[in-house]
Amino acid sequence: MKKTTVALASLVLMASGAALAQDFNAGSLLVRARAVHLDSANKDSTGLDLSINNKTLPEIDFTYFFSPNLAAELVLTVPQKQRVYAGATQIGSLKHLPPTLTLQYHFNHSNGIKPYLGAGLNYTRFSSVDLLGGGADLKRNSYGLALQAGVDVPLSKNLYLNVDVKKVYIKTDVIAAGSNIGTFKVDPILLGVGLGWRF
Repeated sequence: MKKTTVALASLVLMASGAALAQDFNAGSLLVRARAVHLDSANKDSTGLDLSINNKTLPEIDFTYFFSPNLAAELVLTVPQKQRVYAGATQIGSLKHLPPTLTLQYHFNHSNGIKPYLGAGLNYTRFSSVDLLGGGADLKRNSYGLALQAGVDVPLSKNLYLNVDVKKVYIKTDVIAAGSNIGTFKVDPILLGVGLGWRF
């Protein structure tokens, strides 16, 4: 993780001398494609030591600017399949679809770099849950806070390098024999890098 962070920071520094992009105005749309690494917190109160695997996944987002500084971002991906473990033993799998909506404040910088902070809401839908051969299940819907920090660095007039980190709060109840046996918290950190196109 440290090596990845250093590499991403180096990319930002190398790109900082690029030609300045045009200012964002009300009505501007920034469309980004990112590769995102999901690093799960894996906390549970069931006593089963539940966890899911970490993975890298594709992500696309749409950021609409209400003003040069205020924007809303909708983050989307495709349903992601994860392996589920109890300790070191795989006990099944699941899929999750986690769209996230954040409200962002973008800071102005003299060389066109646009750092931003965001906060909003994540909704995660769990599906295709297969745990212990059907002996356990999960509550299908999760709502939680999403926190975000990132930066867009101009590469050309309407092209940006993006580095983004999010903390997303995702949890679900674990059910066995019809009873709630505890809560499983995924609560991942999502580190992403990608390109954005301004329209």
